[in-house]
Amino acid sequence: MAGFTGSCFLCFKMKVSRIASLLCKRTEVRRHTVCRTFTSGSTTRQQQLSTPRGSICRYSTESSINGCTALLYRNHGDPSQVVQLESMALPSVGAKSVLVKLLAAPINPSDINMIQGSYAILPDLPAVGGNEGVAQILEVGSQVKALRPGDWVIPRDAGLGTWRTAAVLAEDDVISLPNDIPLFSAATLGVNPCTAFRMLSDFEELKPGDTVIQNAANSGVGQAVIQIAAARGIQTINVVRDRPDLTQLIDRLKAMGASHVIKEETLRRHEMKELFKTCPRPKLALNGVGGKSATELLRHLQVGGSMVTYGGMAKQPVTVPVSALIFKNVKVKGFWVTQWKRTHSQDEGALRGMLDELCSLIRQGKLTAPACSEVGLQDFRKALDTAMQPFTSAKQVLVV
Repeated sequence: MAGFTGSCFLCFKMKVSRIASLLCKRTEVRRHTVCRTFTSGSTTRQQQLSTPRGSICRYSTESSINGCTALLYRNHGDPSQVVQLESMALPSVGAKSVLVKLLAAPINPSDINMIQGSYAILPDLPAVGGNEGVAQILEVGSQVKALRPGDWVIPRDAGLGTWRTAAVLAEDDVISLPNDIPLFSAATLGVNPCTAFRMLSDFEELKPGDTVIQNAANSGVGQAVIQIAAARGIQTINVVRDRPDLTQLIDRLKAMGASHVIKEETLRRHEMKELFKTCPRPKLALNGVGGKSATELLRHLQVGGSMVTYGGMAKQPVTVPVSALIFKNVKVKGFWVTQWKRTHSQDEGALRGMLDELCSLIRQGKLTAPACSEVGLQDFRKALDTAMQPFTSAKQVLVV
């Protein structure tokens, strides 16, 4: 009897062990790696994606990646001098956090200003550079509901530090994007297209046939304004600085959908009267420069129109003529997309709806990323120097 009992116990133990082994295998996350080609401007890139089928990859509370390489700065100053490529340890993946691999992150003027110490918000030092980019989720915490491995995500707010190979982030710090859009479109979606979208939507009731005038038309925001406005049937008057390749620039902006492209000097000439014989005076002026350029935009607004300032590249104050306020009743306002996101942080539908609409335009070929130059993380000094040069034709994008 004792032998029979021992034999049964051994058999039962083996079955339990077998069941436990099968359960462990069933809880492993399946991931299939595919290769997809992304094209943005003149750059074509193949990027590996993950989907929930195929080969097996284990996820647990112990992260499979415990470190990353990042571009850090410990002091404010000249970006090419204070930014260093360093190794960083990563914390374990918490219940409400995610492990991500950064895919691509652009270098924007706000990134430069933040490193220089001149931006409106500054992270605690030492800090990782970069406010924008796209990442792919590798692992999720046990209480993460809205995200899963393989998803693409972008930062919800500025200061996240995107110039790195990997990061462990709170689920609420990111928002998902579809991974069927071009890589560089995803990497550059969160700042400039969102700024353009909101300015075209929130300040004047624009209808097809209406006109918008803007300076800095070749900037990331300017190019997004051209394309979103064209998709809505809105005409644009686009002001650019004179340069050696002006003819090529005009052709490129018109190919995007620009109605008119003029030089800064033209704003003060008789040609403007001729131009307004072909289109109505603008209801909305978008100012990313400041100084005299902004004053000239104001002069051409229709009565009751609005000028929205979102940048100040000239580093000169905006001067508003008294006559514009009294006789034309123009409205002068400012816009900062970071503040908009923070104001609407509890309104999930506002940000999600805007991103969905922008992604729809991307899929339709009506909104493309600006021309981008792909740069490896190790070549960051060259990329920073290039990004700070005037008349830069391509956005520097760090690809990891």
